Amino acid sequence: MRQLGWDNGKDIEKLAHIMQSMDLIAVQELMSEDALVALVNQLEKTTGEDWESMASHSLGKGERYREHYGFVWRVSEVEYAEGAVVFLDHDDVFAREPYSAVFRDVESGLELALANVHVVYGDSVGDRVPEIEALADYWEWLGEVYPDTPRVVAGDFNLEPDHVAWAALRAAGAMPALERVATTLAHETGVYRNLYDNFWYESTGLPVTDQGMIPFPSLFQMEHDEARSAVSDHAPVFMALGNTELKLYAWPGASSPTVDTGQLASDCIDLNTSPESALEGLPHIGPVRASQIADMRPWGSVGQLTDIGGLGQARVADIRDSGLLCPLAG
Repeated sequence: MRQLGWDNGKDIEKLAHIMQSMDLIAVQELMSEDALVALVNQLEKTTGEDWESMASHSLGKGERYREHYGFVWRVSEVEYAEGAVVFLDHDDVFAREPYSAVFRDVESGLELALANVHVVYGDSVGDRVPEIEALADYWEWLGEVYPDTPRVVAGDFNLEPDHVAWAALRAAGAMPALERVATTLAHETGVYRNLYDNFWYESTGLPVTDQGMIPFPSLFQMEHDEARSAVSDHAPVFMALGNTELKLYAWPGASSPTVDTGQLASDCIDLNTSPESALEGLPHIGPVRASQIADMRPWGSVGQLTDIGGLGQARVADIRDSGLLCPLAG
């Protein structure tokens, strides 16, 4: 949230407007617990619903710059289950030790262990690598502290997911939700750079059906420089589980919102030949649907994707119009 809690002109109303689309939120760059209280109060005003939150103690090496981690959740959909704790980093690798807790879906009872991480930016990529490599040990620690509970590590990692430093975490069984988007706002309006914000999770145990990022400046019809200052220089990323669908709300006076997945230019995706990891780069396609697409090959037309649960005509149109698909007959 780019130093939420400092006297920096942050627009709490716009933050809450974006956050109302979510049920469970991990927040980085929280500079004071009072700011989190103010944000939750605004969320309740915006939505007319009850929200709860929790925050870590302030974290950082030295006293000059410290941050809190925060969790925020919609009471009607999510409940805190147990185990809120800051990681005991005996090797002193992390500048801000990760913060985690178990949350439960009120309706289904599904639980997940959600960890919150903000990797140090430093002076170069080399400064970030030790924390990224240490996430493999942290991943194993999460499995010991929250046994038999699906793990999700959410955060601003300040490193693209294809960097070699992630090899140990991938080998431990974690995978990134996003591999084909950019999430940081460039100064040029409409331009996004760097896939720094992400979720790393285990593919078994979580029915991930959608993922992406929300290019929030377009919701408010804001220039990027203004958005970076008043809201954040990072676009929020999201994961959807099961039949959950993302709903965005129009800002008064702005045009109807749409989800721009911010896809990076790359080779096209072939429904019949591309690996499942590439299929996940399509709008509304998570690991579960990617596996279904692969299992149901061959595809004669894009329209046949409506045979997959949760992919209605509108979502299939998003996939067709994304510009990511290779030509397919039909």
